[in-house]
Formats: sequence, structure tokens, C-alpha cells
Amino acid sequence: DELAEAVKAGRIGSILNEVDVDTVNRLQRLAVEESPNGIPLLMGRDVIHGFKTVLPIPLGQAATWNPDLVRRGARVAALEAASAGVNWSFAPMIDVTRDPRWGRIAESFGEDPLLHSVFGVAMIEGFQGEHLSEHGSIAACAKHFAGYGASESGRDYNTTNIPENELRNVYLPPFKASVDAGVATIMASFSDLDGVPASANAFLMRQVLRDEWGFEGFVVSDWDSIRQLQIHGLTENDRESACEAVTAGVDMEMAGDAYGNHLHSLVEEGRVSEARIDEAVLRILSVKFEL
Repeated sequence: DELAEAVKAGRIGSILNEVDVDTVNRLQRLAVEESPNGIPLLMGRDVIHGFKTVLPIPLGQAATWNPDLVRRGARVAALEAASAGVNWSFAPMIDVTRDPRWGRIAESFGEDPLLHSVFGVAMIEGFQGEHLSEHGSIAACAKHFAGYGASESGRDYNTTNIPENELRNVYLPPFKASVDAGVATIMASFSDLDGVPASANAFLMRQVLRDEWGFEGFVVSDWDSIRQLQIHGLTENDRESACEAVTAGVDMEMAGDAYGNHLHSLVEEGRVSEARIDEAVLRILSVKFEL
């Protein structure tokens, strides 16, 4: 009921992990018919290797050397997810992974940039189809941008130190291939990159993703990773975290409340431009319109 009231008030634009179709439909009706602007919700879920029908983990799918099989599997997952009201998948995970101590290697396609690129594109095509408006198509999300698979000592959320030559030749190519394939969204990494957390890294989010590659979709943080900028030692509090992340180019906050609590006053104070908010909102709305 609390969530429903927030949706009716227009305070929520996307929801995680709700897969009961009756509940999803109720929330969507509230968003469209009773909220101030009538904007539908994004319903996100980690649809990584199947939804109802369970497929092999991505590492196992990579062992098939068969991108068409991966594409078809992602299509089955998309159709099943869409039937439950899920319209946004947090996949593919295209972190090149070369340290078996990192448990999330299971979500990846392994250690090779080319294999990641081919299989990542195949999964995106399976999820998104020819167009997001098609029956059974859901928005894909390439993650984690960027270098998360190089976490030091295989420790999750840890630091990554990657020379730019290695970054561009090993860790970035699968993301470039995903952008070229029309992926709808990209998720920022939990980790830092050479001392700057990805969720506040303007080099990644603005220079590479927007200026060099021309990505037009939106960037979402990982789970509460904006507030966790404090844990990295970059910021003093949630307010500063929100300022750093939105300025760097993260358009949507997942799970946390730093944006909801602080962006309005940051704009009023002139620390964040209204144009930057418009930019983020436009990108999110564009994906919703396409769906």
C-alpha cells in the first residue's frame, strides 16, 4: 500500500523484482490512470539466464560457441518476463572476467572480449527484438560499466586498476558492441576505476559513452551504488553523492534515495543544472515511449 501511494503521487518511475502479474498490473494502472503525469512504470528484474524456463548460466552459454542459441534463449526469457509485466532486464552482464576468485564470473561470458561482444549482442537482440514496441520485447541493460570484472583479488565491489590501453582493448569493446547494437540502457559498475568510482566517473559516462560512442539510452546505477560513493571515500554524505553521480552522467538511481531526497534542492542552489535533469528525464522517457 505504501508503494501504491508513492506511485499515485508520481514519486516512483520504476520498480524492482515484482513478478506477480496482478500486482504489476495494479501498479501500472495506478501510474497511468491516477498519477499526476500518467507515465507508465519500468518493471526491472535480473532476467539473466531465463525467467520461468531456466537456461544454463551465461558462462555455460558461452561454452556453446553458438550466438544464435543464446539469442533464442534470451527471446524465450523476454517473452516469459513480458507475460508477467517485466519490461526491463538487467542483462547481459558483459564484464570480461579473468579471475576465477570473483564469484560473479558465473554471470559472464568468460575471459575474451570478442566472445563477450558477440554473445552480448545476441542476448540484446533476443531481449529487445526488432523494436522495443513489439509484443514480448523488453529493454536490455548492458552491465557493469566498466571494468568490474577486474576487481582486485576477485573481491566484489573492490577497486580496479586498469591502464587505459587495457581498458580500451579488453574491457570496453563488449560495451561498444552493445551500444552499436542499440542496447536501451547501461548499468554503472559498483567498483571504482583507477580511484574514481564508476557511479561518479565522468570519463566513462560522458567522454566515452556519450561523446565518443553516441549512446542515447539512459544509465542506471547499480543497487544503492550512489549512496555507496561515501564508502569509496569520494563523498561526505548522500547529498554530495547525488551531486557527483548526476553530474557525471548517471541518469537513474537504483534502490537508493539520494536523488529523490536531494536533486531538487541541488538544482535550486545551482549546483546541478535544470538542463541536466531534463537530459536524464528525456532519456528515461524515451525508453518508456519506445516500450
